Amino acid sequence: MMNTLLMDFTVDRETSTVHVKKQFQASQDLVWDAFTKQEILDQWWAPLPWMAKTKFMEFREGGRWLYSMLGPEGEEHWALADYKFISPKTNFKLEDAFCDAEGNINMEWPRSNWNVNFSESNEITTVSIEIRHANMADLEKNIELGFKEGFIMALENLTKVLSLQK
Repeated sequence: MMNTLLMDFTVDRETSTVHVKKQFQASQDLVWDAFTKQEILDQWWAPLPWMAKTKFMEFREGGRWLYSMLGPEGEEHWALADYKFISPKTNFKLEDAFCDAEGNINMEWPRSNWNVNFSESNEITTVSIEIRHANMADLEKNIELGFKEGFIMALENLTKVLSLQK
């Protein structure tokens, strides 16, 4: 059954927006927790063989998540999420950025705004993510970094993590 679950990644060049839709065979509560609790996020957020490591996370409106992506050869890339809106169990919005280990934003790299929605039907949870960029050049810069491949791999990691939670 898991092979038939939806995984869709599309780019809308007119609006400089990425749309990702992924289904999971897990409850909405469990999938929500996987996106909002650092101990679960760290298990799946990075594409293998990379690992995610949270420095701090305050999941609340106005809160932040500062984390690093650790590579197999000691590479370390820092990122920051600023939580803008939270509707428990159904939606959250954030603005992300590349930064240093202290959370100082790297202004040379584009930020993007994420709108993450959760819904459940027949024991299948669908996560719909809209990632809006200021312009097409910013979106393409992130795609060139391998965002599409890396994020799809991370979502597949989440599928495995959720299968172990049952």
